Amino acid sequence: MSQYYNQDFTKEEISSVLQKIQECVSNGKYTVAQNENRAENVAFIREYNLTSEKRRQILMQIGVEDFCHSLQNVNYGFEHEILYVFCSQITLFNFGDEERILDLYTKFNIIDLPTGSRVVVISFHERNKPIDYLFR
Repeated sequence: MSQYYNQDFTKEEISSVLQKIQECVSNGKYTVAQNENRAENVAFIREYNLTSEKRRQILMQIGVEDFCHSLQNVNYGFEHEILYVFCSQITLFNFGDEERILDLYTKFNIIDLPTGSRVVVISFHERNKPIDYLFR
């Protein structure tokens, strides 16, 4: 595992992080990044025709046991941010109506503002590299 990945968390700490993420998702205070730097997210969403409601449902099903690690944001000006990575197993149907069970790689940025928290789902795509789970 990379030296930049942090797995120094208790189940209770990750449960609290996940609760905050899912409260934001439940309240519509989140976005799944789909800009030019997130082509993998866009392709995944298109391949499985994932409406915003379906994406919300998927995010709400992530569990504490799906947690992998956190890492510092390395983008200039955002070095103070901590990103949280989860990988959950889900079942989806593609446009050919083929059922697929796959590992969904999600990376979250929790942004605390004076008006409340928001979540940016930076990564939302099929896992494309090996991962280590903290609680499995």
